[in-house]
Amino acid sequence: MALTVAIQMDPIEKIDINGDSTFALALEAQSRGDTLLYYGPRDLTFREGKVTAHVRSLSVRATKGDHFTLGEVHRYDLSQADVVLMRQDPPFDMAYITATHILENIHPRTLVVNDPASVRNAPEKIFVTQFEDLMPPTLITSDRRDIDSFRAAHRDIIVKPLYGNGGAGVFRVKPDDENLGSLLEMFTQFYREPVIVQRYVPEVRKGDKRIILVDGEFAGAINRVPAAGEARSNMHVGGRPEATTLTDREKHICATIGPELKKRGLIFTGIDVIGDYLTEINVTSPTGIHEVRRFGGADIAKLIWDAIERRKRG
Repeated sequence: MALTVAIQMDPIEKIDINGDSTFALALEAQSRGDTLLYYGPRDLTFREGKVTAHVRSLSVRATKGDHFTLGEVHRYDLSQADVVLMRQDPPFDMAYITATHILENIHPRTLVVNDPASVRNAPEKIFVTQFEDLMPPTLITSDRRDIDSFRAAHRDIIVKPLYGNGGAGVFRVKPDDENLGSLLEMFTQFYREPVIVQRYVPEVRKGDKRIILVDGEFAGAINRVPAAGEARSNMHVGGRPEATTLTDREKHICATIGPELKKRGLIFTGIDVIGDYLTEINVTSPTGIHEVRRFGGADIAKLIWDAIERRKRG
């Protein structure tokens, strides 16, 4: 079934075609005969009951340095599209939230992936709190007294911004570290929101596993091993990807959260698991498609479009 697909994303000229999951999704859609339209979040408009965007036709190819061609800009009624992929990266701020409100006006007749209301209501580090038995000891607060109490109980902790992404602003605070006060002062200057504090899980030295679920079902996984001297496993800060399989605990995690993801219309999600603990549920702009396939796993872009087509068929 040929679809018209509008992709709301970051500047396409800046993406890494060997690592960008949105690009993999665009390539797969194009291979199925779908029509692609491209626009950025600031091109989105609500006016007199209509949701429109200044779009360009898009064609893509796996050629580094020459990976896309755009047509002329024109205003397009997004309710005429079959699918909108909301794929811009966080920050998950009021601009991001506003975009979900606007796109909610056309969903589900135009299928927005992921469901905009569910994206808005399931920020990565908060959604996981609905599965308390799966997560490590966690504190979300602005109160220094509660942070000190949590640190006294767990000693070795991770402190990070509640709405950060990509490992930015993630700090490990060891029991003898005297910088917690300064760190919290810095957080207060840069963020209005509470911080999230978790007990440090030493198994992260063996890797932080990214597990991808498509429409609530396991689709693939990679392990991301932190570089020496680094507490973060994100690949853009030196994390090393490697092939992996699921443990029984990880299968249990997927089976537990999968039905809820499917019910919420979260077709493409990436969860992070360290040791026995679920630490994040990524719903805004998950990544990992290229890495899973590179290590011999499934072609997740195909699985995602299969799921989208099933939803469109009803």
